Amino acid sequence: MTEEVIEQIQFEPRFAEEWKKSPMKKPKIKALIINTCVGESGPRYERSKEILRQITNREPVDRPAKESIRGFNIRKGESIASVVTLRGEEAGQALKRFLYAYDYEIKASSFDEQGNFAFGITEHVDIEDAPFDPMLGTIGFNVVVKIERAGYRIKYRQRKRQSVPRKHLLSPEESMEFLMTDYGMKII
Repeated sequence: MTEEVIEQIQFEPRFAEEWKKSPMKKPKIKALIINTCVGESGPRYERSKEILRQITNREPVDRPAKESIRGFNIRKGESIASVVTLRGEEAGQALKRFLYAYDYEIKASSFDEQGNFAFGITEHVDIEDAPFDPMLGTIGFNVVVKIERAGYRIKYRQRKRQSVPRKHLLSPEESMEFLMTDYGMKII
């Protein structure tokens, strides 16, 4: 049997000096989006929604099916998924809890071109301090972490909306360094 050795990316702080000179360039966590989809409405969906409520202390938002699929007994408009979005300091604390399930290791391939990343959790009991109720069972979910710099607001504001300049966009390397220094993550 061949053992596959996963190498950790060598950490060389390249952007720390730049962030000290210009604090507005330092990335921050904009949002943490937690999504669970059971593919059906009914008691199983309600249980997954309750587990998500217990983990995040927030009310999940229902997501309806976009189209009817007769083979799976899904009707258009029927709630089959739920989502919770966390922002600010609450998002940072939740991210630390979710990364506990992975021993604070994330693959470099999980990052996109804008520095955001996503990962999945197969069972919610792997999360640090996650409640377990045998009546509810276990669920898995997707976690998407959106990382931005200050100044991205110009992309979303109502008046005089503009695109973010290329030199101000966040690269995956900057995002990785931010997570390694502030959250103690290992990128493999």
